[in-house]
Amino acid sequence: MTPGEHPDGELSDLNIRRALVAAISRADRERAGQLLDYWAARHGYAAAYKDLLEPALKRIGRGINSERFSLAQAYVAAKVAEDMLTKSAGSFAQNSEQRTAKGPVVLGNAEEDFHALGRRMVATMLRSSGWVVCDLGNDVPAAEFVDKAIEIGARVIGVSAMTVTTALNIKEVRRELDARGLSGRIQLAVGGAVFLVADGLCDEVGGDGTAPDMLEAPHLFAELWARGERFEDAR
Repeated sequence: MTPGEHPDGELSDLNIRRALVAAISRADRERAGQLLDYWAARHGYAAAYKDLLEPALKRIGRGINSERFSLAQAYVAAKVAEDMLTKSAGSFAQNSEQRTAKGPVVLGNAEEDFHALGRRMVATMLRSSGWVVCDLGNDVPAAEFVDKAIEIGARVIGVSAMTVTTALNIKEVRRELDARGLSGRIQLAVGGAVFLVADGLCDEVGGDGTAPDMLEAPHLFAELWARGERFEDAR
């Protein structure tokens, strides 16, 4: 089936959403990819992510919490998202060479957090928008975030977490920035699925800002970078 060919003839958008969740629940990675390709051919990869894949991932995430979906199904969902990330990265990056180069930023998962997919997707969007991304990976100690930001001259640190437990570890990054007198000058962006459902969590962990999804991440980082510059100029 070609990317623009409908997998089942004409189906409503709602039925396509349901079909994607069903494909993932059956561990049918190929079928899920076909549905996403079809949506992307009609609406673009950004819409395929925001309007189709992201709602499916949230639904599956809720299902895992209520034990309606298994961890094996969650693994398939992650692989489907990775497949789309690989395809969409080329699409998002097509115009990156024409964009103004931006400064260095630091990314990583909070200490004890190993859910890399969201962070990788944000890194892709930031790079395609001109940012120089230093990705520290999973399970990053607070001091390492701050050390690297100082080393490369980053004004923004981005920390990702999947659960409330690991998100609370971001408090240590805030404490590290405060202890070194760097709060304000270096801004702290936080993100991950848990921030979409836990009201006030960004403030609780000491974040300077968060974004609802990877598509909004470049705007958030630009806003925080400018805020850091204003803070420095005011000193």
